[in-house]
Amino acid sequence: MSNLADVAELTRRARKEAGLTQEELASRAGVARSTVARMETLARGDMSVAVLVRLLEAAGYDLKAVKHGHGRTLEDILAEERQGSES
Repeated sequence: MSNLADVAELTRRARKEAGLTQEELASRAGVARSTVARMETLARGDMSVAVLVRLLEAAGYDLKAVKHGHGRTLEDILAEERQGSES
């Protein structure tokens, strides 16, 4: 992902793969349906990270940071470091 349009597309895809309508996702995430529509289309040209996380979680996804070109998440790297320091 390189821009907000990619994130908006990911959000829409996550909702559809979860088999949810915008209304259903909004209800699960505790936001208005118009918020879901705005996040999926970038109608206002902005995106709230807090709302993005709520929508993805409501669709059954976690938001993870992965260094470009790598398969491991930041969470994976930190867990490996913790495990190494315990040895």
